[in-house]
Amino acid sequence: MNIAVSSSTGGLSMRAQVRWKLCWENELQLADHVELAEFFRKTYGPTGAFNGKPFEGSRSWAGARPELRAIGYDSRGVAAHMGLLRRFIKVGAVDVLVAELGLYGVRPDLEGLGIGHSVRILHPVLQELGVPFGFGAVRPVLQKHVERVARHGLATVLSGVRVRSTLPDVRLDKPPTRTEDVLIVILPIGRSMSEWPTGTMIDRNGPEL
Repeated sequence: MNIAVSSSTGGLSMRAQVRWKLCWENELQLADHVELAEFFRKTYGPTGAFNGKPFEGSRSWAGARPELRAIGYDSRGVAAHMGLLRRFIKVGAVDVLVAELGLYGVRPDLEGLGIGHSVRILHPVLQELGVPFGFGAVRPVLQKHVERVARHGLATVLSGVRVRSTLPDVRLDKPPTRTEDVLIVILPIGRSMSEWPTGTMIDRNGPEL
């Protein structure tokens, strides 16, 4: 789950002015991709030297391309974003259909918008899609942020799980897959959390969102 979080200067009144739009990928126009690419470069760039690189030009995705996006707008343009992609992952030896949530970003002046707010925006869509689970993988440094989502009863956070993904591009100087120690965020949608398979390795069988 690509995450970018910066320091917050925005208050509740600023967050209340954010308007959310849900759109399928084929509904985006070129101008939308250009605007989103600039948003991600500015949001991800400060978090690491190469984190903004995937968004050069008009590319508005980093790894796997989302099929649905929740985009928050305010008077200054794009304020926040989260993508969704339905896919099968393998948990241990079990194939599981999930809606992966990722490609999350929030403009630095609106950090208080939070991961939890974006998840709540997408939760009714997940129910309409009828997927068994929502799924995300985040870096341990963001544990406090995702635990806030869990405290509101929307998700369960799992640790001690490794996730293997393919790289977005095949390169001669790198192996084709990457395995990471991350926190797993599970949203029970069509099934209960007790039906989530046990396992300490998850295979995305594709690039992360």
